[in-house]
Amino acid sequence: MATQRFKQYSVLSMNTFAFTMMFMVWTMFGEIGVPIQEELGLTNTQFGILTSLPILTGSLVRLPLGAWTDKYGGRPVFFILMLCVLPAVWLVQFATEYWQMLIIGAFVGLAGGSFSVGIAYTAKWFERGQQGLAMGIFGAGNAGAAVTKYIAPTIIVVLSWQAVANIYAAIVAITALLFWFFTFTEPQLKDRNKKAPTLREQVKVLNDPKVWKYCQYYSVVFGGYVGVSLYLTRYYMLEYGVGIQLAALIATIFVLPSGVIRAFGGYLSDRFGAHTVTWVCMWASLISFFFMSYPPTEYTIQQMDGETLSFTLAMPVWLFTTLLFIVGIAWGIGKASVFKYLSDEYDQNLGLVSGMVGLFGGLGGFLLPPMFGALIDFTGVTTSIWMLCFGFTLVSVIWMWWTERRQPVLTRDRYHQPSVRDDAAADA
Repeated sequence: MATQRFKQYSVLSMNTFAFTMMFMVWTMFGEIGVPIQEELGLTNTQFGILTSLPILTGSLVRLPLGAWTDKYGGRPVFFILMLCVLPAVWLVQFATEYWQMLIIGAFVGLAGGSFSVGIAYTAKWFERGQQGLAMGIFGAGNAGAAVTKYIAPTIIVVLSWQAVANIYAAIVAITALLFWFFTFTEPQLKDRNKKAPTLREQVKVLNDPKVWKYCQYYSVVFGGYVGVSLYLTRYYMLEYGVGIQLAALIATIFVLPSGVIRAFGGYLSDRFGAHTVTWVCMWASLISFFFMSYPPTEYTIQQMDGETLSFTLAMPVWLFTTLLFIVGIAWGIGKASVFKYLSDEYDQNLGLVSGMVGLFGGLGGFLLPPMFGALIDFTGVTTSIWMLCFGFTLVSVIWMWWTERRQPVLTRDRYHQPSVRDDAAADA
């Protein structure tokens, strides 16, 4: 009979592997969308909608999937979800019209709901002091976006974009079988169901304004990660004129570290607290976006003798990629620290709350690609997408300062009464 420790690590390993494969499927349109755009003659805005629609459906199902995980357990919910995604992935290759791509892509997007299932399923197996690291390890599965950037472009060039659908469908089928045989029912599930609150009682937690604040944080660190990952290959092709394979390869410098470092973010959150880690991550990404937003600019200076002096200021690819790498690291750590907030404050409703927060994170990933495409179509300036990223990151920084950093100072000034020790210190 398997020991408790073996079950813990087996569930964590298979959860992480399954989530990696599902995330890989969830973001597949970011790569196969490039040849589809050329084949169907889509605009940048249409391309953005195609790549982001799966993100929308994957986000919308996170809330009910999280609630079902609390009630029925992560093992059956995750397994059934993979079986539902499988036929949609296989059918992608037969779509020949844009509307067909959108419908099938919406069903492929169900793969994104695996996050709210797996994160709650993982947390139930570990003590609170270990949950940050465990959830961080599980969350590292979003490196599946990097796996897609390695695999899909090569398959597209060597075979075709239709072959990606066949191969990914086989991967989902194998993953579902492995998951079922190497996972276990979480402890105290039956006892938890006996005293579990009703869905109406669970939903009351959404009246907590802090939940909405965490939704905003996660829409930056996770929604931004997904949105940028989907559009990044196309961005490198537009801005620097490179081919799809090289563009996807360079893009992994952002995607892969941001995925795998999430485990380290969980460790840092356990050690230093969710607030401190999230605050640093937000500022690191904000400063990076400030410089990334600057568009290529030509300057002409009129000299005293009537001659002109001209020069160009532009972000070289190596410097841009370095700043992008910093953003990826910050967001990867921030994804874990935001969920540390949740495991600390909403232990009994973690599935529901993580589903809600994950939903808004996914909505951020859904909205960004079409907004990126629309900005580029409207302005003709590719770096305008980083101006948008700077703006929504700034919102989180201001919100965090107002509610978490400013509040203790106000509370101390308003409610602190001087003691004898304070008077003595003042006299000294």
